[in-house]
Amino acid sequence: MADENKWKPPGDEDEDEEEVDETAYKTVKDAVLFVIEVSSSMLQPPPPSDSKKADTDSPTSAALKCAYALMQQRIISNPNDMMGVLLYGTEKSKFNGEDESSTNFSFPHCYLLTDLDVPAAEDVKALKTLVEGEDEFKKLVKPSKENVTMANVLFCANQIFTTKAPNFSSRGLFIVTDNDDPHAKDKAAKSSAAVRAKDLYDLGVLIELFPISKPGQEFDKRKFYDDIVYSQTPTDPEAPAPVSGPIKASSSGDGISLLVSLLSNINSKAVARRTLFSNLPLELGPSFKISVKGYILFKRQEPKRSCYVYLAGEKAQIATGVTTQLASDTARTIDKVEIKKAFKFGGEQILFTPEEIASIRNFGDPCIRILGFKPMSMLPIWANLRPATFLYPSEEDYIGSTRVFAALHAKLLASQKIGITWYIARKNAAPVLAALYPGPEELDESTGAQTRPPGLWLIPLPYADDIRQNPETTSLIRAPEPLIDRMREIIQQLQLPKAQYDPGKYPNPSLQWHYRILQAMALEEDLPEKAEDKTVPRYRQIDKRVGWYVLEWGRELQVQHERWQRENSSGGKRAAGVDEEAGRKRVKVEAVDDAGMKMAVEKQSVGKMTVAVLKGWLEGKGMDGKGKKGELVERVERFFEK
Repeated sequence: MADENKWKPPGDEDEDEEEVDETAYKTVKDAVLFVIEVSSSMLQPPPPSDSKKADTDSPTSAALKCAYALMQQRIISNPNDMMGVLLYGTEKSKFNGEDESSTNFSFPHCYLLTDLDVPAAEDVKALKTLVEGEDEFKKLVKPSKENVTMANVLFCANQIFTTKAPNFSSRGLFIVTDNDDPHAKDKAAKSSAAVRAKDLYDLGVLIELFPISKPGQEFDKRKFYDDIVYSQTPTDPEAPAPVSGPIKASSSGDGISLLVSLLSNINSKAVARRTLFSNLPLELGPSFKISVKGYILFKRQEPKRSCYVYLAGEKAQIATGVTTQLASDTARTIDKVEIKKAFKFGGEQILFTPEEIASIRNFGDPCIRILGFKPMSMLPIWANLRPATFLYPSEEDYIGSTRVFAALHAKLLASQKIGITWYIARKNAAPVLAALYPGPEELDESTGAQTRPPGLWLIPLPYADDIRQNPETTSLIRAPEPLIDRMREIIQQLQLPKAQYDPGKYPNPSLQWHYRILQAMALEEDLPEKAEDKTVPRYRQIDKRVGWYVLEWGRELQVQHERWQRENSSGGKRAAGVDEEAGRKRVKVEAVDDAGMKMAVEKQSVGKMTVAVLKGWLEGKGMDGKGKKGELVERVERFFEK
């Protein structure tokens, strides 16, 4: 799994293990349409504040900046994803070439700012101009004096998804608004909007609401949006808890900014990336299976390569790779059917047919089979040698998988147990013993947004050969207790917030520099002069926190060093004499077996052995062990030549 991101030209793939079915990756392609309300309250900037963390953006501006940030992020990390931005409640209208000048305009006061498509450089530049330019923003984003029906907005979104992303299995509609009851006095409009929302759900579009609370007024979803955004809470009181909860309302003012809150909420609803396998059966017992999907949530970041580029010509060209097998003796081209596989046994090559190789490698169909359960305390931290796979239920093969999965997850958490499983990722893959570890849901304390969903982690367990034995320590020099106490104070002051390391806060600086150069070239921006490296320590803050403690530790180190010198300087000669005498008595000859000596002869490294080792080995064979080292080496070599 370590080399799964290494790109290979077509035709160079490994044939021993079945490649992942491309249909499993359809779920990774995502189509997201932002639907942002434009109204007087959404354009109202927050009240002035002396706080450094106070908001300065209006809700509409923050939502557009959020869409721009997400577009920048996905145009490189997920280049196949589609994104679009639809404004509603605007004075101007625009949709698929139609505008307010057109007769019988289909969707009045709906402005399709960015069509649902794979973002191009022009789309990003246009959105950037709108976000950063006040004149462009004020010119375009003007609220309409007429009311806009939500049924019309949802039907407009339906048309966009139907025409632009008909085959995407993951489609999301993100509504950003501060109006919790747009049709307070019109029951017919409210009923019509609910019908349009059901049409979107039937189409496979998931509607997500990102509410914004007005100053002094909390957003109440029960007034209107409970009929638009379907609740994930099951109606059965005995059913397990839902796998994810609703989004909390964001608000302007002091504290966390509205933009950061929106970004956090939207990222919590993002589609999980990097599918490892899709619809793999999880067998809980005989003839009792559910369906799960596996995701790689933690992965090494590196630039993606999808092709080779030839630069030696007049202009850069995409190179087409061709692989040819040649015979080592005649340089003749070898066809694929001529290549046979063999294993070496007893110095001979034993040929195997492709059918025999397939039967040897076949350990059964891909599955995750639970063998038993163990206490969670029996899984040590050092057992995490390989990246864990995050499991989530799927209803495609077995209806009811989500309910059973949630019940298993809740029971494992309550009992503090882990499952021990037999795990085969795909056809012809080697089986692995893995631990099924229940992970709880993690929420952001400031926003309440979900940072990690609840689920099961599949942790491959190490074999005995994977565990390295610690080297034996003959002499251990321990620092004195006063020095340890001083260092303990330094470590306590340098703790991370809440003693947790968040890898998302420290992006790979080399990779970010690579992406920044690509962005500047694509958007025709000035090339940046310096890369932003968030891994560089904050020296001023460190000095402010522990500078005085480090100086105190240095003084204590000087005191302890002078004390050690005084204690070891007296009687130094006597101690040296005792060590010299003990060294004479402590002569130990390491024995070498026949296999080790034969390997040394083959590598021509016998001369590096000591005379004592050579003498001991020769005498063990009943041979003469007297003479110079060269003579001993010659006798050893003659012995193996016979």
